[in-house]
Amino acid sequence: MISSPARTFATSAKLIIAALFGAGLATGEALAQQAGPTPGSAKAIFGAVKLPSEGPPQSIGFYAKGCLAGAVALPTDGPTWQAMRLSRNRRWGRPEMISLLERLSRDAAKYDGWPGLLVGDISQPRGGPMFNGHASHQIGLDADVWLTPMPSHTMTAAERETLPFTTMLAKNKFLTIDDKVWTDSRARLLMQAASYPEVERIFVNPAIKKKMCDTWTGDRTNLGKLRPEYGHDSHFHIRIKCPVGSVGCTPQAPVAAGDGCDKTLAWWFTPEPWAKPTPKPGAKPPAKPREVMVSDLPKTCQAVLNAPAIASAKAATYGIKAAGAAGATDVEPVSGPATGNTPPSVIPQQ
Repeated sequence: MISSPARTFATSAKLIIAALFGAGLATGEALAQQAGPTPGSAKAIFGAVKLPSEGPPQSIGFYAKGCLAGAVALPTDGPTWQAMRLSRNRRWGRPEMISLLERLSRDAAKYDGWPGLLVGDISQPRGGPMFNGHASHQIGLDADVWLTPMPSHTMTAAERETLPFTTMLAKNKFLTIDDKVWTDSRARLLMQAASYPEVERIFVNPAIKKKMCDTWTGDRTNLGKLRPEYGHDSHFHIRIKCPVGSVGCTPQAPVAAGDGCDKTLAWWFTPEPWAKPTPKPGAKPPAKPREVMVSDLPKTCQAVLNAPAIASAKAATYGIKAAGAAGATDVEPVSGPATGNTPPSVIPQQ
């Protein structure tokens, strides 16, 4: 006979699944249905900027409240990577972030049997809040990598817009990995990404974290860098540290010691993360959150918006001197509907 607490959790889990699928939040496609950002908001202003500012790279503020100066772009194609959803114009970041992605793509292909990376959102040309998909990714030190292997051909811009996401979760089961989809090569890819000293966190779905805890038999030194976070079932989110000497970049507290396969992980599989706070008797309902404005960000961000733009996307991708020759293979962002990544988390990133 099922115990009362177990029965309660099983019922709660089913209700959670029904709510998720019924509301359309199980996939990132829900985000594509949102209305545009409020005119004058930080999301609208930063999202409208097409090119980064001139000058040296600078991450300003915190991962979820800041901006980016002197960004460079990940080339849309490389020997072991392809950039996705080009219409979003979010392949910009710190040089350290771009270099890490290129290195991971090479190492994963050489050592882990991964044919190449499909790279999703990094940051906007000048960072800042995004209209949809993320609360972070604002200072050029976050990047999304799909858990779908790169195809053997170079995709067209249209293919990059429409290729569907592949979830690692079993359908209609609460936080359960689909073993028909999950592969050892995905596990190796995650641990390869976690192996780099500059990587501080890698956000994955709690089910993926549990799968890694239960099955990873290699060196577990960096397993604690894998942090459970709702969403992140079809991609993982790499976060690197504030680079040395990066004045104005606000770091996040270091990850706690250990592999993270303890009661802090078990919490994600309980109804508690989904529970709504109980209002106090007579308390007024909470005010609706207002749009973030540029004035809410670090003061330097206004100067970043006002700064002159670099000459072209090619110049910011390959360098001004090399842009004329090397830029011939680069694909400019295309117009069209932007399909969303997984929904922003309902829990603060840890």
